[in-house]
Amino acid sequence: MRPLVLLLWPVLILLGSGGCRPKERQPEFLLRASLLVAEDHTWYRAFEYFGEILEERSDGRIVLQTYPSEQLAKEIEAIRMIQTGVIDMTSTSSLLSNWTEIMAFCEMPFYMESMEEVDSLMNGVLGERIEEAMIRDTGLRPVGYFQAGPRHLTSNRPIRTPDDLTGLVIRIPNIPAFVTAWDALGAKATPMAFSEAFTSLQQGVINAQENPLPLTKMAGFYEVQDYVNLTSHVFGWTHPVIGEKQFQEFPDDLKAIFLDCARDMQAYERELFYANAEETRQFLEDAGMEFLEVDRPAFVAGCGDAVYNTLSPDMQALYRQLKSPAQ
Repeated sequence: MRPLVLLLWPVLILLGSGGCRPKERQPEFLLRASLLVAEDHTWYRAFEYFGEILEERSDGRIVLQTYPSEQLAKEIEAIRMIQTGVIDMTSTSSLLSNWTEIMAFCEMPFYMESMEEVDSLMNGVLGERIEEAMIRDTGLRPVGYFQAGPRHLTSNRPIRTPDDLTGLVIRIPNIPAFVTAWDALGAKATPMAFSEAFTSLQQGVINAQENPLPLTKMAGFYEVQDYVNLTSHVFGWTHPVIGEKQFQEFPDDLKAIFLDCARDMQAYERELFYANAEETRQFLEDAGMEFLEVDRPAFVAGCGDAVYNTLSPDMQALYRQLKSPAQ
C-alpha cells in the first residue's frame, strides 16, 4: 500500500500552487466590437490599440474584445445588435443614412474634393451636427473618425469617362446616395454586402466595385479586377461608435477615460493611414492592377444635382452652407 501522503501529494501540489488563490478580477465592463475589416487593416489595428490603452488606463475596469472580418455580423446587422445591446461597438458611416439623413455626407459622391476638406468640415458644424443626429436618431455615439481615403472604381475594362459606364454593373454598399449617383452616370448600381462582392465578381454577377484602396487590397479584389479607375468619387470617413446606452452605463470617471483613449485611437489610426497609403497602391500595382486617370470633371458634371435633389430641404441648406466660402 502506498503511503497516504503520496496519494494526497497531487492534491497538495494543486492547493499549494494556486488552488485556493482568489480568482482574477473580472472587468466591470466587457465590450465587444464587430468590424467589417480584416486584422491587417488600419481600422482594426486602431481598435486593438484602443483596447490596450483602455484596459491599461482604466486599470482593467474596461476590456474591449474586437472581432474582424464580419465574424460577429455584417455592418448593418452589427448596428442593430448594438442598438439591442447584444454587442457594443463597430465602425460605420453613410450606411447610417438609412436611419438619419445627415449621414449621407460621410460618403456623398462628388461632394468633397480632398481629405483636408474632410478634416475641416468634421472639426466644424458638420461634425457637431453628425454627433447630435447619430445619438438622437440611431442610439450610437461617434467617438472620433477615421480617414477612409478616396473611393475609386475598379473594373475589368478601362473606365475614363461616364460614357464608358454604359452596361456596367457596379456593386455598391446599401447607401441611397450611391445608387442615385451611379444610376445618374449611366451604370447599374447593385447594393450588396461587402462580404459577397468577391464571389459575385468572380462569377460575373457584377462587373465592378468601388472602395478605398485599402479595402480593395484587403478583399483581394485585385484577383478578379484589372483596373483601378481613379474616380476619387468620394472622400469619406468612418466613425468608431459605441451604443449610447452602453456609454451612459459608465461612471463619469470611465466616460472620461474612454473618450480620452478614443482621441488617441483616432490619432494612431491617422498615422497608420498615411504610412499605409503608398504601400497599398504599390501592392496593387505589383499584383497586376493598372491605375488609370479619368476625366473627373466629366463624372462630376454627369452626376450633376442628382444627389442634391434627393435631399430634404434642411439637408439641401446644409449642403449649400458647407460649400459656401464662409465655411
